[in-house]
Amino acid sequence: MSIKVREQIKSLLGAKGVTMKEVAQMLADKTSKNYSLANLSSKLKRGTLTYNEVLMIIDFLGYDIEFKEKT
Repeated sequence: MSIKVREQIKSLLGAKGVTMKEVAQMLADKTSKNYSLANLSSKLKRGTLTYNEVLMIIDFLGYDIEFKEKT
């Protein structure tokens, strides 16, 4: 896979005009866990976001993940 989750999420954030700080706050609100801008940035850099976190982020941005069979 050539595009990493980090680049995909940052691209979606830019397209929607949403900041990482807003995403961190949304995650903190939804999960009752401590998400800061630094924490979220570190998770993106390390590639340690959970699938559930990714789902919450893309839902917040108004997107869905679609699986399709390779051709």
